[in-house]
Amino acid sequence: QVQLVESGGGLVQAGGSLRLSCAASGFTFSFNTMGWYRQAPGKRRELVARIWSSGGTTTYADSVKGRFTISRDNAKNTVYLQMNSLKREDTAVYYCNTYPTTDSWGQGTQVTVSS
Repeated sequence: QVQLVESGGGLVQAGGSLRLSCAASGFTFSFNTMGWYRQAPGKRRELVARIWSSGGTTTYADSVKGRFTISRDNAKNTVYLQMNSLKREDTAVYYCNTYPTTDSWGQGTQVTVSS
């Protein structure tokens, strides 16, 4: 079955950086577009970034464009999210999934940005 395991979150000051990782299994990772999603308290889950199967094409939400970079390693079945210049409004639980999503969500990784 599909398994997604996110890691790398933590507490960081505004302006700082974090790198998230997501290890995927149970499906053909290299065939799928992958996405990073986030859910802040009281808000709906939103798509933050996505990367096509070959890694050659990426898209970003306007709120993170220029600050976040999504990448992938198909040999390791892993997708990454480099987050720079973090802001308080980036505080959320971050998840990875395919795009479009499967029904199998991981536990997510908490990112908290303090001022």
